[in-house]
Amino acid sequence: MKKKLAIIGGSYLQLPAVLKAKELGYEVHCFAWRDGAVCEAYADYFYPISIVEKEEILKECMRIGIDGITSIASDVAVLTVNYVASRMGLISNPDEYSEITTNKYLMRECFTMNNIPSPRYTIASKDDAYNIKGFNFPLIVKPTDRSGSRGVEKVLDPVQLGKAISRAQKDSFNGAAIIEEYVTGCEISVESISYEGCHYILQITDKVTTGAPYFVELEHHQPSALSPLVQEQVKDIVLRALDALHVRYGASHSELKITEDGDIRVIEIGARMGGDFIGSTLVRLSTGYDFLEGVIKVAMGEFVEPKITEHNYSGVYFLCKETENLKAIIENKADYPEIVEAEITDQTLHNIECSGDRSGYFIYRNNTKFVI
Repeated sequence: MKKKLAIIGGSYLQLPAVLKAKELGYEVHCFAWRDGAVCEAYADYFYPISIVEKEEILKECMRIGIDGITSIASDVAVLTVNYVASRMGLISNPDEYSEITTNKYLMRECFTMNNIPSPRYTIASKDDAYNIKGFNFPLIVKPTDRSGSRGVEKVLDPVQLGKAISRAQKDSFNGAAIIEEYVTGCEISVESISYEGCHYILQITDKVTTGAPYFVELEHHQPSALSPLVQEQVKDIVLRALDALHVRYGASHSELKITEDGDIRVIEIGARMGGDFIGSTLVRLSTGYDFLEGVIKVAMGEFVEPKITEHNYSGVYFLCKETENLKAIIENKADYPEIVEAEITDQTLHNIECSGDRSGYFIYRNNTKFVI
C-alpha cells in the first residue's frame, strides 16, 4: 500500500511538490481553495478546503490516515502543516513556534532576544499606534505576515509614512505592518534543510530587485558571488537564527542583506522553501541535490543527508515592463542552450509592485553566470 502525503496548498507554487511526491510513489492528498488550484488535476485526491481551516483539514487527515504532511513556498500553509502534524504525531516543526516563523514582528522580537543581527524595527497595529522615535529614514514598511513583496514599500520621509502603513496593513492578514530601518547593500538568501535540529546549508542565492519603492525580485542567481569569508559569516548567523526560531525539520529560506561596510543583517527567515523557483528548481540545477525530494522525505521520516554532486550556475530572470528586453529571449529560447525552462504567462507587461505582476520568466543552468 502506498504511503499517503498531504500537501497544503494547490496553486502553481505547490505543483512541483505534488509532481515530485507522485514521482516518488506516494499517494498525494491536496488541500486548497478550488479557485486557482492547478494541483487538483495532478493530485490523487483533492479537497476544496481553505488552507487556513486547520481543524477541518486535521479531521480529513485523521480520516485518511496520512503518513506525512508538507507544503513549499507558503508561509500561511506552514501554520496548518505544523498544527496537523503535531496533533497526529507526524514530523514537523513545533506548533507552538509556528507564528514566530510566519510573523515578521514576532520574528524580529526573537532575533533581538537571541542576539541575531537584524534591522531596528517597530510595529504599526490596527489602531495605527506606532513609535519611530530615534529611527533614521529611509524606512521599509511591509505587512507582518505576507510574502512575495506584497505590500512592501520604501519610505523616504515622514510625509509618505502613513500611506505606506495603510497599504501594508491592507495587505496583511492580521491588519498589522512592521516598520524597520532600511539596510543598504546586496541581498542574498540562504537555502537549507533541517532534520532533528541539524541544519544543512545547500546554497546561497544572489538577488536582484526593482529597488525602491517596492523591491520586487527580478533575478536570482546561484552560487553567490560573495567571498568565501563572508559566506562563512553568513552561514554562522543563519545557523544561529534557525536554532533561535526552533526550526528543526524541513526547508528554510533565509533572507539577508550585507552592507557596504560588511555588516550582515537578517531580514527574515521562512520555515519553507524559497519561492520564485529557488527551492523547487535552482538548488537542484546548481548542486545536483533534489531539494524537493529532500523536503518530502523529511515529512515522511525517510530523510537522507544531502550530498552536493554538481557545481553549476543556475538562475531565473523574470519578465515585466521593467525587463521587457527579456521577452525576445523567452520567445527565442531555442537559441539559448543554457535555458532549461521559459514561459510567458501574460502577454501584457505590467509595471511591477509585487511578484504577482510579473509576466513570465526563464530559468538557466550553465558553467558560468548567464548575464543579459
